[in-house]
Amino acid sequence: MRVALFVPCYVDLINPEVGVSMVRVLRRLGVELVYLEDQTCCGQPAFNSGFFDEARTVARHFLDVFEKESGDYIVCPSGSCATMVSHYYPFILEGMAEESHSKALGRRVRELSDFLVNVLGVKDLGARYKGKAVFHCGCHQRRELGVLEEPRELLRSVEGLELLDWENEELCCGFGGTFAVKMPDVSTAMADEKIKALEKSGADTLVSCDSSCLMHLEGRLKRTGHDTRVYHLAQVLDSGDGKG
Repeated sequence: MRVALFVPCYVDLINPEVGVSMVRVLRRLGVELVYLEDQTCCGQPAFNSGFFDEARTVARHFLDVFEKESGDYIVCPSGSCATMVSHYYPFILEGMAEESHSKALGRRVRELSDFLVNVLGVKDLGARYKGKAVFHCGCHQRRELGVLEEPRELLRSVEGLELLDWENEELCCGFGGTFAVKMPDVSTAMADEKIKALEKSGADTLVSCDSSCLMHLEGRLKRTGHDTRVYHLAQVLDSGDGKG
């Protein structure tokens, strides 16, 4: 199987180790990988801010780049960015020449845990991680992609990891892209609500499939004096020494 890597901005610029872990995991499973160097942002920040024309410009570039690759799938370690391409490109390009292309390409885009479980049929990657963790499912992954159980199935198979339930798991972390900039007080309050639930759970590790959510929550955890370990799912699946 041949896969094109779709690496989001947060991974590329802030958490490149997430991309490295994704590559390691997929290579161990025998997946042939290709990285298209001309790829850029998917356009979600512009789209979320109401700048549809600018988002269309970025989307057209994304389509041009990835249509040149004949891989079976396009895999992304982000529920929100995968949603932008698979769900919102057809919306912003509706009635335009690129609409059919965006729909065809969108069917090839899969979030990492969705790809592992539902395409490759893999749940146990032989990972080892010692700790108690809670999983935060980002809003786009929950509501648009509906990829809820796949990350949990993968985490339950990690040796030494105890996956815990926590209160109000379905609540947004408060990041929301430009929402955190425009409404910082509300955004911070939402993060604090998640952290209170995390404390109550007894977990020492927070895991998610979106680096943007993790950046927001990790920043707030550090500012409030917590030493909670924060990892992307790909990093946990790539772990083997019990330390993440």
